[in-house]
Amino acid sequence: MTEEEERELREQLARLQQEHRDLDAAIAALQESAGSDLIQVQRLKKRKLVLRDRITFIEDELTPDIIA
Repeated sequence: MTEEEERELREQLARLQQEHRDLDAAIAALQESAGSDLIQVQRLKKRKLVLRDRITFIEDELTPDIIA
């Protein structure tokens, strides 16, 4: 992996982590409000899981293989 590719992955990782935190806050706010839309909460949770999977994939790409 070139330095440029690694830099791009790290930037994408930072954006995804921020979006994940934002979704966490949005979900918490929706759940605390009276009469919250359960379908909207479920959609946000699903999006959050997709982000978590993508974040994990990128972190694995950035972690060098270590032969034990």
